[in-house]
Amino acid sequence: MESLKKKNSTQIKETQESKNLQNHLTVLRENKNDGYLSITFSEDDLEAMADFMPPIGPGKPITPAYVSSVLERLNIVYGIREETIQETILRCNQDRKPIKEVLIAQGEPPKDEILEYYELTPNPEPSLSDTKNRIDYRTQSPFVIVKKGQILAYKRPQEKGQDGTNIHGMIIPRRVQRPEGVSGGTNTRTDENHIIAETAGQLIESQKVISVQDSLVIKGPVGYATGNIIFPGDVIIDGPVSDGFKIYSGGSVTIKQTFDVTDVITKNDLIVAGGIIGRGRALVKVGGYLRTKFIENCRVACRKTLTVETEIINSSIYAMESIDLGDKGIIVGGDITTIHGIRAGAIGKASGKSTRIHCGIDFTVQQEKEKNNYQFQIISAKLAKLRDLMAGADKSPEKQAKMEELLRRLEDEQRKTGQRIADLLGRLEADTNAVLEITGEIAPGTLIEICQIALFVAEPLRGVRIKLDKINGKLISEPL
Repeated sequence: MESLKKKNSTQIKETQESKNLQNHLTVLRENKNDGYLSITFSEDDLEAMADFMPPIGPGKPITPAYVSSVLERLNIVYGIREETIQETILRCNQDRKPIKEVLIAQGEPPKDEILEYYELTPNPEPSLSDTKNRIDYRTQSPFVIVKKGQILAYKRPQEKGQDGTNIHGMIIPRRVQRPEGVSGGTNTRTDENHIIAETAGQLIESQKVISVQDSLVIKGPVGYATGNIIFPGDVIIDGPVSDGFKIYSGGSVTIKQTFDVTDVITKNDLIVAGGIIGRGRALVKVGGYLRTKFIENCRVACRKTLTVETEIINSSIYAMESIDLGDKGIIVGGDITTIHGIRAGAIGKASGKSTRIHCGIDFTVQQEKEKNNYQFQIISAKLAKLRDLMAGADKSPEKQAKMEELLRRLEDEQRKTGQRIADLLGRLEADTNAVLEITGEIAPGTLIEICQIALFVAEPLRGVRIKLDKINGKLISEPL
């Protein structure tokens, strides 16, 4: 018996030594015909897999005692799957067939401890146009724009770790992870659980510091690489703007080259170092001042003074204050409307399109009046048609009553619309002191209005100041 133990011990020692050389494979048996186990350990000793090999001929079957001795000698003491081992022993001995890769012991892996950190929120999806299932790439933008008060990052709380245990009962220490989170920078604030934008603007991440930039600076052109520009603050564009791309700004817009405009709306000023070219369909809305070199084929609405260096050509211009082209700038063609007046070098050309100048009126009131005038015409047409119907053949009392009710509603609507038009007329004349100053020539064919009093220029006028004679109700011109 003692010699048998010594023999087994020697065999176990030999197989354990071969374990490291043969992929942790351990084979244990007393003689070549006996049933035996072939055990493989995982690299981290968290699992032990066994091949159950049945006896051959008169060999001894695998017994629970044999398996227990193997586990003991191999120091497999933790996570032993007793029920699985018992079932597999029975099947192997009965069927006399090998059963391979049976998990007989499994340890507990360690759980890493993760320290708290701030994680950046996912970027919003780019907006796409779904017209006919085609993507409008002008609506895609590489910039991440955030709103004031928007949560930029969430705090991920600390996750406690736990030590593990391998199948030999040895403790596997947990690791501590320190995720590289983000921290708050300019125009952000950090509370207990969030990093929050203090202002609206562009989200910038640099070296894991997130900031909100309240102005958007585009070093190159605006095109498919940038998409349409929609930004809550100031926008500065160093390059040209491609045709078809729109700009919407909650601040001011500065463009350092010629502006091939499609649509631009800015809450504050618009400054264009080159000129503005609109190709006849462009719309420019400026909430502050507008300064540019020239304007061509555009529709422009400006709440403050509009300053142009050289010329305004074939454009519709609306300014809530004044229009200043200096002593050399010219206006050729189009409709020009302003409250306080115009200063320019010349208006119109003898061979060019006629130019129409309107001063002293509030164009926003004028537009509202025109809208109500159109509505008044529609109501009047409906009333005329209804009265014709009512004057025709006899109607049933029920139908006659409905028509009379409709007549009353239309008449009431007509009266209210007429009253709105009258109120608007009272507010239309915003500055009776508006002045038109032209240092050069006003070409024949030019129509000039100040507070709805018109002057048609039949002969050239040179170096004149035109203003309203309030007493006589006409426009007069005097030398500058």
